[in-house]
Amino acid sequence: MTTMDTDKVEKITVINIPEAVGVFDSFETLQAAFYDLRSVGIHHSDISLLARQEVLEEKLGRAYWQAPDLEDDPRAPRAIFVSEEAMGELEGAIAGGFFFVGSYIAMAAMLTPASTLAASIAAIAIGGGPVAVIGTLLARRADKRHRDYYDNQIRHGGILMWVRTRDKEREELAVKIMKGHSGRDVHVHGWSE
Repeated sequence: MTTMDTDKVEKITVINIPEAVGVFDSFETLQAAFYDLRSVGIHHSDISLLARQEVLEEKLGRAYWQAPDLEDDPRAPRAIFVSEEAMGELEGAIAGGFFFVGSYIAMAAMLTPASTLAASIAAIAIGGGPVAVIGTLLARRADKRHRDYYDNQIRHGGILMWVRTRDKEREELAVKIMKGHSGRDVHVHGWSE
């Protein structure tokens, strides 16, 4: 384990529930492992990933890190897994929400007593279009941030996944699934965060 620069002494609390850990070289293999883990009854709250770069720097300092350095480090901050489907739903909600706001503005303008057909068309063009474009741009930004998160971890040696296991059977199952999806250095330690 490498030394992380830190200014304060930090109390680390772990629990006595074993945890499988592995490193994945692509989002696709990680996602496939996640789905298989879920399909055998492992709850999504028992699966975690390494947190974003900003959170790592806040908690561990600015030291350069590699995935193998953090596999068994209880100080490594965790995050939940977000699937491609969930990102698609988020993007749709952002873009759709902004489109709805733009449409609402346009419809409200059409309901005024002085509204003419030309004014209604202008309101739709002015209110609906640009606001929908803003929503689309924000959705793309969310998707890019999501992809950058995984790309950054891959540049640092791979995407870390931890799976809390409550018994020997789930322990073996988690290790088998992670290895089956090209997980590297898959092993179990006797504690979890």
